[in-house]
Amino acid sequence: MKVILKQDVENLGSKGDIVNVAPGFGRNYLIPKTLALEVTSSNMKMIEIERRALKKRLEKERQSFEGLIQKINQVALTFKRKSGEKDMIFGSVSSSDIKDALHELGFEIDKKKILLEEPIKRLGNYSVPIKIFQEDRAEIKVEVLKPEEEIEEEKEEEGIPEEKKEEEEIPEEKQEEIEGENVKPEIEVQAGEEKEMQEEKKEKEEMPSDEEEKAASEEEKRFFFNYSSIEFNI
Repeated sequence: MKVILKQDVENLGSKGDIVNVAPGFGRNYLIPKTLALEVTSSNMKMIEIERRALKKRLEKERQSFEGLIQKINQVALTFKRKSGEKDMIFGSVSSSDIKDALHELGFEIDKKKILLEEPIKRLGNYSVPIKIFQEDRAEIKVEVLKPEEEIEEEKEEEGIPEEKKEEEEIPEEKQEEIEGENVKPEIEVQAGEEKEMQEEKKEKEEMPSDEEEKAASEEEKRFFFNYSSIEFNI
């Protein structure tokens, strides 16, 4: 059956459109809800008059929305979200977030008219279309930024001197080299001590023992005794 729409019907048409629908859908839903009027041969003339009047009303409504479209086109919304790797944000910016932000600016926009295909999940700049009247659209600018504290933290990290960064990020090979240099003096000290001990040991080995000294003393006594005996005999 044919009906003329008296209101915009999603996925069907706009006000004033003549469309074909299933009889059950037309008679049980559209007509009782005053969303449409059945088109018949008897009311065709009346419907044509209604369409002309409707067209004039639509034109006036469109003109009244032109000012709103211009105002919304100048809107720029900023959302701040914490972010991680590759500028991916924690959470998202959804149609509900945009609706609430527009409400704070004095614009009452149905969430369904915010044509955001999917929630925003990355830092950056976006253009979001807003359905205002039938096929007429406005477009707002949406910017997603990092919070001030996150920006300050990044600035502090960037302000660290290069020398300090190098100390904090010493490569593993360099670290082993430094550790080796720290151990080297200790090894040299140990080697020096060992050398001194060997020299002391050598000196002790070269020195006569107590028994050797005693034997030498006895030998000297015998020598002097024999020498004295020789002198006495003479």
